[in-house]
Amino acid sequence: MLAADLITDEVPPLKHSDTIDLALHWMEEFKVTHLAVVKGRELVGLVSEADLLDSNSKREEQLETSKVHFLKPVIRSGQHAYDALKLMSGMNLTLLPVLDDNDLYAGSVTQKSVLEKMSGISAVMEPGGIIELEMNKNDYSLTQIASIIEGNDAKVLSCYLTSLPDSMKIEVTIKVNKEDLTRILQTFYRYNYHVKASYHQQQFSDDLNHRFNEFMRFINI
Repeated sequence: MLAADLITDEVPPLKHSDTIDLALHWMEEFKVTHLAVVKGRELVGLVSEADLLDSNSKREEQLETSKVHFLKPVIRSGQHAYDALKLMSGMNLTLLPVLDDNDLYAGSVTQKSVLEKMSGISAVMEPGGIIELEMNKNDYSLTQIASIIEGNDAKVLSCYLTSLPDSMKIEVTIKVNKEDLTRILQTFYRYNYHVKASYHQQQFSDDLNHRFNEFMRFINI
C-alpha cells in the first residue's frame, strides 16, 4: 500500500490567500490541528493550530502575508504507507500533505484515513483468532511461528511486532484464520513460547471497536 492510497478528499487544502480565521474555522470543522496550504498546485506548507493561535497576526490577515510559520513535512505518493504513518507519529501530525511525481500537491493523509486503510491491510475484518506472544528479540523467528500455525492446519493472515519499552523483549501479534486456537496454543506452550494473550474473533473485534471509538472520540475533541 502506497501513500497515494491513503489520500482522502474529506479535508480540502487552504489557499495561500485564505485568512487565519478561515484556517482555524476549518480545523474545528474537520477535527484536525494541521492543514495544507497551496498556491495553485504548489504546496506552500503546513500550518498548525498552535502556531496560528500563537501568531501575532490578525485573524483577518491572509496566510501568505502573515507571520505564521509553515511546516514542511511531506511524503511522496509512491512511498509506502508505513512511511506516512512513521512521519505522522514522529511529528505528531493530524494531517500530512502528499506530493506527486512532479512535486505538486496531490492531496492529504489524515489520522482517520490512515486508521481505516491500515485496518484493511492488517486483516482486521477477516474471520479468525488473535495470538500475542512475548519473547526476546533474538528469539524471534517468523519461520518457526508460521510453521507451528500451519502445522495445525491454519494460516497466518497478518503479523506485527511491538518493541516493549526499556526491554530487549518484543510482543508479536498474530492473526490466524481459525477461531478455535486450542491446538495452536498447545503447540506454542509445548515449544516453550510465552503466550501473553489470545482472543477469538468476537473478543478481538469488540476490543478493536472500543479502541477505535476511543480514538475517534479523542480526535473529535
